[in-house]
Amino acid sequence: MAEELLIIANPSVGPIAPMTLRQISAIYLLRMISWPDGSHVIPVNRELGSRARERFTTLVLREDNAALVDYWNKMHFQGKSPPVIQESEQAMLAFVRSVPGAVGYVSASTPVDGVEVLDHVP
Repeated sequence: MAEELLIIANPSVGPIAPMTLRQISAIYLLRMISWPDGSHVIPVNRELGSRARERFTTLVLREDNAALVDYWNKMHFQGKSPPVIQESEQAMLAFVRSVPGAVGYVSASTPVDGVEVLDHVP
């Protein structure tokens, strides 16, 4: 059985009621670009091939990686940047912890000190 994922955000986002997976999908598909306080959302993804990214892509975005690469290429040509990539759970956690507005995901077994947990993906 695959491990749960935690959706995490920088503390600057502040306490937000648990977000729906639909809202999180909107962030990663570049449809939701600001937090309720107006600050910029910075989505962070794991590298292609990571189990966490495969699980996140399937369960939250309901896409496959090839379709997302196409989608993000189209968004790039509209002047929108695809999610930032981090190569490990520790790098993801460090980036989200230190960059205001950042949102990402880690395995539920990862200690998540210093970030807000927005939701989990079973």
